Amino acid sequence: MLKISKKLTLNLKILRFFIIPTILVFTPFFDNIQKAKAGLEFQWDQDDSYRRLKWFQKENKKRFRNTIYFFLRPSDRRADLLKINLAIPKTFKSTLNNEKISFCRVEIGGFEGRTKCLEDIPADFEIKTDESGLRSLDIYPYSPIPSNKDSYSIVFKIFNPKKSGLYQFHSFGQPKGKSFSSYLGSWTIVID
Repeated sequence: MLKISKKLTLNLKILRFFIIPTILVFTPFFDNIQKAKAGLEFQWDQDDSYRRLKWFQKENKKRFRNTIYFFLRPSDRRADLLKINLAIPKTFKSTLNNEKISFCRVEIGGFEGRTKCLEDIPADFEIKTDESGLRSLDIYPYSPIPSNKDSYSIVFKIFNPKKSGLYQFHSFGQPKGKSFSSYLGSWTIVID
């Protein structure tokens, strides 16, 4: 009986020697579990006409200075575009200035590189606000945006809104030779 209790005591000391340092080493990593980002976007009323567009933002905290890239990839453009309209959600309360908005040919970053503008595209920007408080941004490039293999981006350099949430921006484009704009897709921005 004495041998069994000594063996059990020795096993508990060895077990304590391995378990306690393991817990102490991995405790800081448990803090990041809450910050894990899911690669899933959920739409309540998703239909076939909704197109999800790619975007990137440098900072997602509320009231922080942010740079948001709204991408228009080659697969998002079917024809040369004369005009791009961006519908800004009513709840996205951030100051937009023409000086802080740009349009550029962009290299979309990923695992090996960063997102960066390669060439600024000269364009006129017009911010409209109607009676109901809805805002929209019209972009008139000096020459049509070609439907080639290049990606383009609308870039906002702004301060994030005071309220966190999901903000859905819709884009419309006027193809060359047409007098009306058609739906290009939507971006859903997340502010924590």
